[in-house]
Amino acid sequence: MAKPIYTKYGDQGQTGLLYGGRVSKANERTEAYGAIDETVSALGLAKALSPLEYVRTHIDRLQRELFTVGAELATDPLEREKLIKHFTVITPEMTAALEHAIDGLTAEVKLPPEFIIPGGSPASAAIDVARTALRRAERRAVALSDASLLDSPELLRYLNRASDFLFMLARYQDKP
Repeated sequence: MAKPIYTKYGDQGQTGLLYGGRVSKANERTEAYGAIDETVSALGLAKALSPLEYVRTHIDRLQRELFTVGAELATDPLEREKLIKHFTVITPEMTAALEHAIDGLTAEVKLPPEFIIPGGSPASAAIDVARTALRRAERRAVALSDASLLDSPELLRYLNRASDFLFMLARYQDKP
């Protein structure tokens, strides 16, 4: 018989952090990495819906990088050295790569002068859902930073650029 995936450790409303420690499932840290998980899932839907290889490739890269974000958010700052020893963390180069991608998309997509109502296509709608989940993750990460519970200003910059990237990627998905 296969080993069950349930542990029962979370039955009392707590969850384990990466590298130890337990927090409430309603904790701000859990909310932050939970929103990242939602973003990755919404991006999976967008990737499955998009007929454009360019969009699917960029979504796949972002999903992988968001796992890095999730690991950082799921690590207590006191355990950051363990994280750095075993995993990649968000770097200025990752943020710069997003900026470069945004610049490329901006050169290809003419934005209308009014607000854009999501839903031009199923794929762009899914990208916009991912963008809003990512904005929530960013707000939760800012709250962690404000409380001195996040030790990575680069992670905040990255999240901000990633949501801008998703905005432009959704517009690219629907460009004529």
